[in-house]
Amino acid sequence: MRRALPASRPWHSVAWLLWALAGAAVVQIAPSPVYVAIVIAMAWLVVEVHAPGGPYRRAFPILLTVGVLFSVVRVTLAVLTTHNGIDVITTIPHVTVPRLMGGFTLGGTIESSVLLQALAQGFTIVGMMAVFGAFNAVASHYELLQSSPRAFHELGLITTVALAFVPATIESAGAVREADRARTGGKVVRRGRVLRTVVPVLERGMERAMGLAESMDSRGFGHQPATRNEAVAGWLGLAGLLALGGAFLALIGRSTAPAAALGVCGGAAIACAAWIATRGHDRTRHRHRRMTGADWLMAAVACSAPVMIGIVSLAGNDTLAWLASPVTWPKVDPVVMLMTAPLLAPLLRTPARDTAPSPVIDLREPEPEPELAVP
Repeated sequence: MRRALPASRPWHSVAWLLWALAGAAVVQIAPSPVYVAIVIAMAWLVVEVHAPGGPYRRAFPILLTVGVLFSVVRVTLAVLTTHNGIDVITTIPHVTVPRLMGGFTLGGTIESSVLLQALAQGFTIVGMMAVFGAFNAVASHYELLQSSPRAFHELGLITTVALAFVPATIESAGAVREADRARTGGKVVRRGRVLRTVVPVLERGMERAMGLAESMDSRGFGHQPATRNEAVAGWLGLAGLLALGGAFLALIGRSTAPAAALGVCGGAAIACAAWIATRGHDRTRHRHRRMTGADWLMAAVACSAPVMIGIVSLAGNDTLAWLASPVTWPKVDPVVMLMTAPLLAPLLRTPARDTAPSPVIDLREPEPEPELAVP
């Protein structure tokens, strides 16, 4: 019997993963700030419509902030280390690092073209964080782990725990803050507040980690010896990684034919390793939800966006990327803007919300009943 569709999560987590990959591909193919801003707005809209209330929803703006911090670091490094002598804004003291560390100049001239180009490239980092932050907010990590092949079960488990790190930390910090306010009678005591927050959050994280380890140990995680299929898959995976490493070295040496051959062999070895490891185990999954036709349709519609933009890129569209030299406003193609519209496919089905009004509790004291007159 097929499992009923959850009202709070109308789309399967695999469909959300394909949607996130499509959004990331759009950001990579069309890194112009205009198109990246459109993708960020779409991701924000998807979170507002589909993300259930809780720490995963509250983690979305924090992940965006992390993306902004990463982009600021990248812009700073690019401005301090890239110099072309064009459009100089100012000059700062400079120092040349030793040749052993690269021999580049740190400081010197600050050019406006380098600054703007670094800002545009840093904005793509924010776009990537927005797409995968939205995926983290709307997808069910448990459902995604259930749908992963047996060969990637351990990797999926590690990824699931890692994705839950930021929301769990937010939830712990909120609980610690509420407990601190309760101890102080609702007053904000700033002295020692950081220490009173950090120590309990770390303590709760250690307790949660110990509980997870004990739970996995009680279920026998990793206690079974490796089977023959797992051994064969492991050796094939190792051979595939070595072949891909050799292909990378061949590309550095500009040996195209050996690089292509090693790349094909490495990819085939890794694919065979995954197939053998998955085929060798019959995993039991409780109440497994399968992808429906609507889920596959939504994923296909979302993936059509990077495919169409990729075709436009091969045709030579000059609005997909923006160059800051000479400094001009980014060009916008309405056709490319329409090609990003398939990323709004998840909005065709919205989660059911509880619209029932909350009961109103009357805290007033009841009026005394009138006394009966005794004749």
